[in-house]
Amino acid sequence: MGTPSDLPPHPHVAEKVDEIKMHEDEKHVLIPDLIDKFVRGVGHAVCGVNALLIAAIIGNVALRYGFSNGQIWLEELQWHLYAIGVMMGLSYAQVNDSHIRVDILHARFSDRTKRIIEIIGILLFVLPFIWVIFSHSLDFVADSFRTDERSDAPLGLPYRWAIKAVIPLSFGLLGLSIFSRLFRDAYLIVKGR
Repeated sequence: MGTPSDLPPHPHVAEKVDEIKMHEDEKHVLIPDLIDKFVRGVGHAVCGVNALLIAAIIGNVALRYGFSNGQIWLEELQWHLYAIGVMMGLSYAQVNDSHIRVDILHARFSDRTKRIIEIIGILLFVLPFIWVIFSHSLDFVADSFRTDERSDAPLGLPYRWAIKAVIPLSFGLLGLSIFSRLFRDAYLIVKGR
């Protein structure tokens, strides 16, 4: 009697794996693939921020509880690093389709219907939202830069405009990833895939 690894795969499993691979190959579209690759690259680069965040948290806890000498700048740095990770992670979640969606009805629809719903949602809700945040955040950053805004705390971090600049950067990147999704879905609908 053979071990489970010696046994051939169940024919239905092999067919399903081939079907999934073929289905994924059909979704490849050059321009969205390039955009997604860029966004993933940015996401992987920003992942290093999480290591810095952990180091800042550990350092602040050690200083505060070990030496009774917490640092305000280190506490503010934690919030800045956390904001960078979350804001830049939005576009990464979008291109990997790992964002939260309501799948109760979505799972029952055909691929074509899913794409149509996705396009309508992008055009009516997501793109207007991204545009409003992006356009208003530019003035927000410009005012902060113009006044050389810094932390209200005496020993806080300077250059508050730098962290505020993450808002338009992250929403610009999110807009790019949404455009990629819109382009891919429209292309696949037109091509009948």
